[in-house]
Amino acid sequence: MANKREDMVVALDIGTSKVVALVGEVDLDGRLSVIGIGKQPSRGMKKGVVVNIDATIDSIQRAIEEAELMAGVNIETVYCGIAGSHIRSMNSHGVVAIKEKEVTDADVDRVMDSARAIAIPADQQVIHVLPQEFIIDNQDGIRDPVGMFGVRLEARVHMVTGAQSAAQNIIKCVKRCGLTVSDIILEQVASSLAVLQDDEKELGVCIVDIGAGTTDIAIYVNGSIQHTAVIPIAGNQVTSDIAFAVRTPTMSADMIKIKHGSALRQLAGTEIIEVPSVGERAPRGLSAEILASFIEPRYEELFLMVKDELSRSGYDQKIGAGIVLTGGSSLVKGAVELAEEIFNLPVRIGMPRDIGGLKGEVENPIHSTGIGLLLYGVDQQAYGDNHSFVNTNKESFWTRFKNWLNGNL
Repeated sequence: MANKREDMVVALDIGTSKVVALVGEVDLDGRLSVIGIGKQPSRGMKKGVVVNIDATIDSIQRAIEEAELMAGVNIETVYCGIAGSHIRSMNSHGVVAIKEKEVTDADVDRVMDSARAIAIPADQQVIHVLPQEFIIDNQDGIRDPVGMFGVRLEARVHMVTGAQSAAQNIIKCVKRCGLTVSDIILEQVASSLAVLQDDEKELGVCIVDIGAGTTDIAIYVNGSIQHTAVIPIAGNQVTSDIAFAVRTPTMSADMIKIKHGSALRQLAGTEIIEVPSVGERAPRGLSAEILASFIEPRYEELFLMVKDELSRSGYDQKIGAGIVLTGGSSLVKGAVELAEEIFNLPVRIGMPRDIGGLKGEVENPIHSTGIGLLLYGVDQQAYGDNHSFVNTNKESFWTRFKNWLNGNL
């Protein structure tokens, strides 16, 4: 097996239902290609957080080994996603005087420090500080202020924090597998890199990543992230509803949901589905319309909660590009049509595109977070970015942000 290559990046998506390891490389044209994938059921996670260390380690180890075997490489470092209802976010604002009348990197570092100097709970730790815009002497909308003249520099940022215990448990599981965590990234931020277009971010868009344990939301307006949130209702709740209502094992309920389910009753049809029974009882028949009657209320509840979150954020009238659904649970038939009814906005399914290598395998909403983690990692490696949630920062904030910005324009 080959050693780790310099052009290689590895994403580890530790979800509630599955653990996926993706090995990517950048070709001569600068295009990301996926050369290895490992996928295992996740048995130690609940609603995005670790609840069983040993089971999580086992799932990670198996996924990594499978990806190594397919790619023919040794994996040493990974980029991990983080989610869960412990995630908190807020917008902040910082102001400083420009020392030499011309903005320098040091001025930007000072204004970013000013913006992040807000009280957060003792059990929370900063995951991201994402610049939204800079303002020089009341001139707003500036993305790169370095070199500009002025007296007063302001920064508006979006801060994301998470429970220290949740992040450290993920890091511990990865380290116990003999790996190093290069960085931890909020999952909806990663998914946004994979599925959103620049025009959508400028016009205003809300990405809704419906996973198994949580539904993750990110809102972009004027090209910058404005709001993030996590809703603790997702695909597993739908599966549990089906399992309880028709008295079938959870695994069978999940397969029935994916293959025959519909989030809108009028799209369900008249098909009769064979449903396995619990124990040794004989299978029973179930109409697709009745199945949809179990699924539709839960998706309606989820979308109404997203709508309420949009209203609370204050950006519900500013997302002209509408809603982008992604994640494995977005694939249920009728989800787009139901969302359009509830939001009264255009809705589409977002999936990773322009990916080489194992294209047919990864061009699927299920892998939006994983591909986004790869893209994030490629940017960090390409521009020598050492910023990390788990390591000491070795560069100024502004140097790191410019590197990220250059890779995403």
